[in-house]
Amino acid sequence: MVEVFKTTVDNHVQAFKLSEAIHRAFPGYRANFDLDDCDRILRVESHGSRVNACAVIHLIISHGCFAEVLNDEVNPADVSPNLQKA
Repeated sequence: MVEVFKTTVDNHVQAFKLSEAIHRAFPGYRANFDLDDCDRILRVESHGSRVNACAVIHLIISHGCFAEVLNDEVNPADVSPNLQKA
């Protein structure tokens, strides 16, 4: 499972420290940041279980940043006509 977060992380040092903190707190998770994205994306992947989004958010907040789950938004125009009928 993968969870995507919008964050206020604004530099690579901070992103590295937070990734390491996530890996220590959640050994089964893999985390990476995309600071070039306007939402400063954090992606967290878990093999075998769901990502505990609330726990990840609390960890980010405890390090002085903000994070929220980035909701999936699907544009109906982007969906194949065959999938729309299902």
